[in-house]
Amino acid sequence: MENMGKVSVLVSGGLDSCVLMADHAQDSIVYPIYLQEGLKWEKSELKTLKRFIKKIDNPNIQTLTIIQMPITPFYLNHWSLTDQKAPGRDEPDSEVFLPGRNIILIGLAAVWCSTHDVSEVSIGSLDDNPFPDATDEFFDEFGKILSKGLAFSVEVSAPYRGTKKHELIKKFCSLPLDLTLTCMDPQDLLHCGNCNKCRERQDAFNIANVEDLTIYRN
Repeated sequence: MENMGKVSVLVSGGLDSCVLMADHAQDSIVYPIYLQEGLKWEKSELKTLKRFIKKIDNPNIQTLTIIQMPITPFYLNHWSLTDQKAPGRDEPDSEVFLPGRNIILIGLAAVWCSTHDVSEVSIGSLDDNPFPDATDEFFDEFGKILSKGLAFSVEVSAPYRGTKKHELIKKFCSLPLDLTLTCMDPQDLLHCGNCNKCRERQDAFNIANVEDLTIYRN
């Protein structure tokens, strides 16, 4: 264990980040970091994440770190903070964009890394993520800027940038994927079945030809 590498993994309880955490834990010491911003699905996410970590029971996964950074001053009455309906199944991915999401996540995780002697921040961004803060160029350049500003070398890695969700599901179907949460309007640990993220999840399981054991309200 002493000779293993160390990596901080940004986790949300979602399928992509939970798989990333479990994947890294095969050969690295993993420090999972969850950012609590006040988004309406976070209570369900945290329950799901803790349940997943307990289920896979890998000693390489260290205690979950929760960083609090309220987003309300930036998002105001955004649907992610209020009772407004989340983008539906048929709405485009552009509707689920959260401005500055990865900038905040990676930036705060990098500060944590610099004070805990961990030189890598890993994020589960996939091939079909269309947002400007999820490109290879952004991750590379942001890592360099953070390293300069912190006077500590930190790499921002996104090992699944060339992978689609159905490919991830097919490769890691032995993991308890049903214990992950990819939903913008969950009820406790249940997926709504109606939002953009639920549709994306269902489509990916279908394309992967892997049985979806997720429970959906609708």
